[in-house]
Amino acid sequence: MADLNQQQNASSQKPKAVILLSGGLDSTTVLAIAQSQGYECYCLSLDYHQRHNVELLAARRVATALGAAEHKTVQLDLSLFGGSALTDNNIAVPEHETPGIPVTYVPARNTIMLSLSLAWAEVLAANDIFIGVNALDYSGYPDCRSEYVKAFQQMANLATRAAVEGQPITVHAPLIDMTKADIIRTGHALGVDYGLTVSCYQADDTGAACGVCDSCRFRKAGFIQAGVADPTLYRSA
Repeated sequence: MADLNQQQNASSQKPKAVILLSGGLDSTTVLAIAQSQGYECYCLSLDYHQRHNVELLAARRVATALGAAEHKTVQLDLSLFGGSALTDNNIAVPEHETPGIPVTYVPARNTIMLSLSLAWAEVLAANDIFIGVNALDYSGYPDCRSEYVKAFQQMANLATRAAVEGQPITVHAPLIDMTKADIIRTGHALGVDYGLTVSCYQADDTGAACGVCDSCRFRKAGFIQAGVADPTLYRSA
């Protein structure tokens, strides 16, 4: 009984953090990083009626495997608005590089997800939020830039009771300046099993990846450049 009490006390002394967890490679690495930094991790996923739900199943696997304190999935139907290949099945997922911001950009998704994580962080009395955005090996999404992360943090500290009462919120984006290869090397060193993750924009019901969308291309190249074996099941491999 004494050992159990000691473990509970040790857990309660850890700072709490909310981790945005999509079930993909980047957010899984961020969860591992936050845990390595001593945070008690509360994972938040968003079921926004995306093109497939296998990434949500992956998020559940990852949260369990990495020992998250809690994992919640919020239901919010962004397909009501559409405007993205990930929320409208009438818009095809590009299978080659396209100029400008691609149609896989989901309008305001990161803002919505960060807002939900901010709400939960206040309830948990957590001062830290982690998000897996990246400004190097990404598809040009405007809400994956460091300027955006800083702006959201500033807003969060203007808009929350916690911050006004002296407990400011920090939004961490530890992958922001890393290449995909660097991300994979970091996760690999932390023992991440990337076979649990799903990154493909159009994975099938088994989680098998198309191998040709932007997300798959970045992922495949990252494993090659990192010199780490790629555990992904590709339909076109």
